[in-house]
Amino acid sequence: MESEQLTPFQTQVYQIYDAYGLYFLAFILAIGAWEIVSRIYRRRLSWHYVLDSISSIATLPLIAVMAYLATLIGIGSIYSVGNVIYGQYAIYQVGWSIGSVLLVLLATDFWYYWEHRAFHRINVMWATHTVHHSSDYINIPMAYRFGPLDSFFTGLVHLPLTLFFDPALVLIGIVANQIYQAWIHTEKIKKMPAWFEFLFSTPSHHRVHHGRNEQYIDKNYGGCLIVWDRIFGTFEPEDEPVEYGITKPLKSQDPVSVLFHGFWRLGVKLTTARSAGEILYCFIKPPGWQTGLERERHAGLEGLPYLEKTI
Repeated sequence: MESEQLTPFQTQVYQIYDAYGLYFLAFILAIGAWEIVSRIYRRRLSWHYVLDSISSIATLPLIAVMAYLATLIGIGSIYSVGNVIYGQYAIYQVGWSIGSVLLVLLATDFWYYWEHRAFHRINVMWATHTVHHSSDYINIPMAYRFGPLDSFFTGLVHLPLTLFFDPALVLIGIVANQIYQAWIHTEKIKKMPAWFEFLFSTPSHHRVHHGRNEQYIDKNYGGCLIVWDRIFGTFEPEDEPVEYGITKPLKSQDPVSVLFHGFWRLGVKLTTARSAGEILYCFIKPPGWQTGLERERHAGLEGLPYLEKTI
C-alpha cells in the first residue's frame, strides 16, 4: 500500500484499527496495573515474579534487534512476498469492503487456530513458541513474551490468504488478533458471561492453554474465537487450579536464555540423531518425540502418559 493512494474506505479502516489498538492498550495497561497493585496489597509481589515479568518484556527489544539485523543481511520480508502473490498470482482479489474486512478477520482467526496448533505440534515451531509458555505465571507482561521466530512462522503460515486478500488487510487481521489476545493473559478476570465464554477466547480458556496439568496440555488454541476448539476437539474447561509453565521448567530468568532455550534443547536433541530420517523428525515431529538413543536412555518410560511439551 505504500506506493498507492488510500481510498476513503481504506483510510477509515486504518483509523478504526488505530483506535481499537489504543483502547485495548489502555485496557491492557489497566489490567497490568491491577495485577501489580493486587500483589503488593496481598504481599505476593515476589522477586521471582518481578524478574519473570522483566524477562518477558526484555524479549521484545531483543527480537527487534534480530529483525533489524535480518534486514541488513538482505532477508526479504514475508509481507513483500505477500504483495507479489496478491499482485501476480491471486486466485481472486477480494478488494476492500466492509464484508472483506469482516471476512479477513474471521479467516485470520481460523488460520491462527491452525498456526497455533502447529506451534505446539511441530518441534521446530515449538522451539520458538516455548518462549511464550516458559513463564511460571500468567500476566500481562508475559503476553508479550515472544519467541525469536514467532513472527516469521506467523507470516509464512498466513501467506496463502494473500491469494485472495490484500497483504495489508491480512496484516491488519493478524495484528488485531494479537492485540485481542493480550487481555486474556491474566488471573484477575475469572469468568465472562456464559454466551461470551461459549464464543470467544477468555482469560479462563487461556489459563488452561498455559497449564502444564496433564489434561490441559495442548488445549484451547483459539485466538479470538474459542469455537474452533469446540469444533475440532481441543477445548478444555478450567476445572482445577492451573499450574503454569512448561513440563521441563526453565530455571534461568536471563532474557537471552529465555529467548533461545527452545533452540538449545532442539540442538541437544539433534546430537542424539543417528540417521537423516531422525534429523528430519527432530524438526517436524511433536515435541515429545524421542530419537532411538533417547528412547534407549529412557528405557521403560514409554508407557507413561504423554506429558512432554518441551524437548
